[in-house]
Amino acid sequence: MEEIDRRIVTLLAKDGRMSFTDLARETGLSVSAVHQRVRRLEKRGVVRGYTAVIDHDAIGLPLTAFVSIKPIDPAAPDDAPDRLAHLTAIEACHSVAGDESYILKVRVASPVALEDLLQQIRAAANVSTRTTVVLSTPYEHRAPEIAAEAAGHPTA
Repeated sequence: MEEIDRRIVTLLAKDGRMSFTDLARETGLSVSAVHQRVRRLEKRGVVRGYTAVIDHDAIGLPLTAFVSIKPIDPAAPDDAPDRLAHLTAIEACHSVAGDESYILKVRVASPVALEDLLQQIRAAANVSTRTTVVLSTPYEHRAPEIAAEAAGHPTA
């Protein structure tokens, strides 16, 4: 990835609503050149979309937890993500190495709602769970620093 594209990706990761005019000013390119580069980054799948960052407390989902799951029957098919996809309280599902198979990030309204969700997860996927409740989140959604090495080009 070219240096200018890394700069554009970094800027968009920090502010997905940054205008083409502002991107042009920050990169030293023309607005049309920035527009072309952003569209090319989108087509290549480098920029996969734009999203709003939600205040979960404000929408009534103040409790965040990480739920580690592992199958009760190790010989069972590895289909937990498909079996759990209908549970919208699951914000993210990560396949992991270690004792558990997946770690789920969940957001719910209360401890009672978490207890109910855990029961739904166990029943739907036939898994055991281990839950860690988040007390606070000092930072989240940080923009990555994209080094040349990470983008496929060694620095020279």
